[in-house]
Amino acid sequence: MEFSQLRIFHAVAEEGSITRAAERLHRVPSNLSTRIKQLEEQLGVELFLRERQRLQLSPAGKVLLDYSTRLFSLHDEAQAAVRGGQPAGDFVLGTMYSTAAIYLPSMLARYHRTYPEVNLQVQSAPSGELLEGLVAGRLDAALVDGPLQLAGLDGIAFCDETLVLIAPVDHPPVRSALEVQGQPVFTFRRGCAYRLRLEAWFGHYHATMGRAIEIESYPGMLACVTAGSGVAMMSESMLASLPGRESVSVHRLIEPFASATTWLMWRKGMVGANLAAWIELQKSALLPLADNAEGLRASA
Repeated sequence: MEFSQLRIFHAVAEEGSITRAAERLHRVPSNLSTRIKQLEEQLGVELFLRERQRLQLSPAGKVLLDYSTRLFSLHDEAQAAVRGGQPAGDFVLGTMYSTAAIYLPSMLARYHRTYPEVNLQVQSAPSGELLEGLVAGRLDAALVDGPLQLAGLDGIAFCDETLVLIAPVDHPPVRSALEVQGQPVFTFRRGCAYRLRLEAWFGHYHATMGRAIEIESYPGMLACVTAGSGVAMMSESMLASLPGRESVSVHRLIEPFASATTWLMWRKGMVGANLAAWIELQKSALLPLADNAEGLRASA
C-alpha cells in the first residue's frame, strides 16, 4: 500500500466521484480508477459502493479513511519536526460562511506570509457539517458556532457576534417571533447553527416559523428580503459588509438568541505545528478583530 494510493483514495472519498477527484488531483479519471482497483485488490476488500451515481464508502473504506487521515497528519507533523518544528505541509481549516467573509481574509494573508511552507486550505460550510468533518478527520480545525461541549474536541474563542433579524424595509417593528410567524424564512441548509438559533427563537414564542427557503449566500438572502419575500437572520458584522443593507429593516433579538461566539475547535491531542501556529496568530489578532467588529456594528 503506497502513500500515493492513499492520497488518491482520500480524494475520491471526499469528493464522492472519480471525475471530481481527478480534477482535484490534476489526473485522468482512468488512472484513479486503476489505482483504486489495485488498492482494493491488495487489501482484498471493496472500498467503495456505488449509490445513485455517487461513490459511497464501504465499511472497510470508512476504516481506511480514518487511518489515512491520521497518517497524513503524522506525515505533516514529521515534516515539521525534521525542519525544527516549523509549520509545513497541508493544513485544512473549516469555517462558517460569515466568518470566512468578515474575519479571515487578513488572517489568511498574514498566515501565508509568515508560514509560506504551509498549504493552507479553507473549506466553508454550516457548523454542523464542519463538526462532522472535524470529528472524521477531514479538517484539522474549524471555526464554528459555540461554545461546544463535545467529547474529543478542544478549542478557544475566536470572536463574538450579535445576531439580528432583517425584514423588508417597510416592515413594522419586530418585538417577538409572533410578528413574523408564517412568513418565509431565508436561511442556510440544515446543519447551520444560526438556523438552529432562529428556530429556537420562534419556539421560544410558540410561534409558527414560515417555510424555510435555503439560500447558500448572504447576498442572496439580503436580495430576497429586500424584494419583500420574507425574513432572515444574520450577524451585524455580515450585514454591515453587504451593499444594499439600507434597503432592509433591522430588528434586535432578545437574549440568548442575539449573542453568538465563534470558536476555533480541533480534536484533542491533534495540535501539530500548523495548528499551533494558527492558534498563536489568532491570539495575537483577537483584539484587532474585536475592534473591527465594533467598527462594523457602529456602521450598521
